[in-house]
Amino acid sequence: MTSQTTPTRPDRRSGEPERSDGPAPANSSGGLQAGLKNRHLSMIAIGGVIGAGLFVGSGTGIAAAGPAILISYTLVGLMVVFVMRMLGEMAAARPSSGSFSAYADQALGRWAGFSIGWLYWFFWVVVLAVEATAGAKILEGWVPAVPQWGWALIVMLVLTATNLVSVGSYGEFEFWFAGIKVVAIAAFVVVGLLAVFGVLPGSDHAATGFAHLTDSGGFLPVGAGAILTGVLMVVFSFMGSEIVTLAAGESEDPQRAVRQATNSVIWRIAVFYLGSILVVLSLVPWNDPSLVKEGSYVAALNAIGIPHAGQVMNVIVLTAVLSCLNSGLYTASRMAFSLGGRGDAPKAFARVNKRGVPRTAILSSVVFGFVAVFFNYQWPDTVFQFLLNSSGAVALFVWLVICFTQLRMRGMILRESPEKLVVRMWFFPYLTWATIAMISFVLVYMLTDADGREQVLLSLLVAALVVTIALLRDVRQRKAAVAAVGADATQAAAGSAVTAGAVAGGAAREARI
Repeated sequence: MTSQTTPTRPDRRSGEPERSDGPAPANSSGGLQAGLKNRHLSMIAIGGVIGAGLFVGSGTGIAAAGPAILISYTLVGLMVVFVMRMLGEMAAARPSSGSFSAYADQALGRWAGFSIGWLYWFFWVVVLAVEATAGAKILEGWVPAVPQWGWALIVMLVLTATNLVSVGSYGEFEFWFAGIKVVAIAAFVVVGLLAVFGVLPGSDHAATGFAHLTDSGGFLPVGAGAILTGVLMVVFSFMGSEIVTLAAGESEDPQRAVRQATNSVIWRIAVFYLGSILVVLSLVPWNDPSLVKEGSYVAALNAIGIPHAGQVMNVIVLTAVLSCLNSGLYTASRMAFSLGGRGDAPKAFARVNKRGVPRTAILSSVVFGFVAVFFNYQWPDTVFQFLLNSSGAVALFVWLVICFTQLRMRGMILRESPEKLVVRMWFFPYLTWATIAMISFVLVYMLTDADGREQVLLSLLVAALVVTIALLRDVRQRKAAVAAVGADATQAAAGSAVTAGAVAGGAAREARI
């Protein structure tokens, strides 16, 4: 039987379970092993901002906003840089596998940590189904003998096994998955720029410089309002940048990992998002139908004359899908682990085996992932669409909570351990409030968009349900605490009365003698 380490009572200060005696060497994350190496964390940080949505969905954004989509990516990129800076400040000072959920618990109250933790877990469980289906479609195209549902099952089982072996195996898989994405985009940017300037042999037909940015109706061909439309279409492709702060809790040097990831987020977004989209727009006119039909990167590679561009991109997209699945399962399980350690989920979620792996949290997360995959195949336009839309705005809710948490957490860190404030949010608190205003504006603007409105309203409905459960739990726990205090007081009073009676009886006996 696998040896397990069971947490005792939650440590409200750290937001993680206290360690108990057991064979699993633990770090500050309460039983989880420090199995991630610096190279793992570095690649997780770099690859975390590169999702399959960048490769697949960017063409739709370009078609909707034209070259102005670059401004959309810049605005959302700035928002993510600010949020990551705030999160990095807290994670460097207090590394935790629960990350922003644990910090919200400490700074805003248990209801906040409970709510945002479960919403984030729900988001990634739904993502598992989306990515498993996307990967299965690609694999079925290569090997049609295996049905799509069979490929989805295989992919989920393989990555579940990877996560169950050890955190190091997750890190190793993610290192190579993310490495392929990073190399692919870097190569795309370099080759694309060479083609844009006619340096690449045989690319004379693509050597237009940056003329395509303005030669088809100008830089704002469909008006300035399209910038905001573009923001709505690209904002969710940035989700995942925060994963490194969860993974840092299982690294050898969490503070160093978080500091590096936070400092490098600017160039990562600039190169991988802005750089690659700029290359696409320079090689292909924004209104070219192939951007949506074939995908923006495939269209750009075809413009350069790269043979078999579609298959090359399918390999890269599959890698991005597997990376997202791998990280999604890891992230959901670590959030479940943290919730279990704080008493906000079943205690079994916070148990780890002798390899420091939260097996129950992983299996519970993947079970719901399998259920979501089933819904995707059985009721794609009803049940699964509801799940998809009801988790759609969770990313923005998470970023808002991070902002409000950091406003409170800064003071707590300064009072308790100011030497740990090695990463600081710029121009605090003004830039924090400005970021809150930006995120709030995006949420409000989503209400003016048909698809966005449904996502916001359904996400708000689910969030309201979770917050209500959290508040009711708080009330019940407070009543239980008050009752316990009252019982202790009654017991103490009874004990005092018995003691007094005994003293009086002794005095009476002495008097008779």
